[in-house]
Amino acid sequence: MVNGHGFGETIRSINGALECGGRNPAQVQSRVNAYQRFVQILGTTPGGNLSC
Repeated sequence: MVNGHGFGETIRSINGALECGGRNPAQVQSRVNAYQRFVQILGTTPGGNLSC
């Protein structure tokens, strides 16, 4: 992911102002859950730093 910072940095880059910093934890968790499902389907690992 972005410069090795994980999926959380991707969330921060796209929707950080709306979701990160405790602004919308349910939406962030929903994104992380979806990401983990896709990773599992693809047969790879999610890496660290999944949340912003």
